[in-house]
Amino acid sequence: MIDYIKGEIAELNPTYTVLEAAGVGYSINIALPTYSALMAQMEVEVVAKLFITEIIREDTHDLFGFLTRGERELFELLMTVSGVGANTARMIMSAYTAGETRQIIATGNAKALSQVKGLGPKTAQRLIVDLKDKVLKIDLGNGVDVTDQPVETLFVENNPIKDEAVSALTMLGFNTAASSKVVDKILKEEPDCKVEGVIKKALKML
Repeated sequence: MIDYIKGEIAELNPTYTVLEAAGVGYSINIALPTYSALMAQMEVEVVAKLFITEIIREDTHDLFGFLTRGERELFELLMTVSGVGANTARMIMSAYTAGETRQIIATGNAKALSQVKGLGPKTAQRLIVDLKDKVLKIDLGNGVDVTDQPVETLFVENNPIKDEAVSALTMLGFNTAASSKVVDKILKEEPDCKVEGVIKKALKML
């Protein structure tokens, strides 16, 4: 079992990164706040450390990476709920930060959860019932947790890229044409919106 991978960021996209460690490139699925934090970190250094959840099935071997053990624990806790798989759990943690996700569940905010793609009212309510007490036991870290900062504050450049946003949404399972239409609408209303800001808004509109 892989606990964490530490290496140079060879590639970084809103939905995955490639970390090169000991000459091996590991493709790791990430949530949007993780992407934002890694973008900011690359301004200082290209080495990153991600805590890993491995999902192994007959036809696939996927790695999901997180900045802290607490984030990983939250991700794995989400997947214990019936109807919530890895992609849905990542979708939740892309629409909201780890801190926001914990607060939403702990306060029983089913409306906010229902805005996430793939989560209907019944599944949102099930998440709250099953995890309301458990999420409060997760330690997301002391001090400033980059995953709990607004995503917009973590992005360095003010240069939204439509192709990158649409590509990320497509990789998350959304229709390309629909994603393009929504991204166009967002950029028309907010031309200075950053790429991860566009994706976060689109996740609640698609």
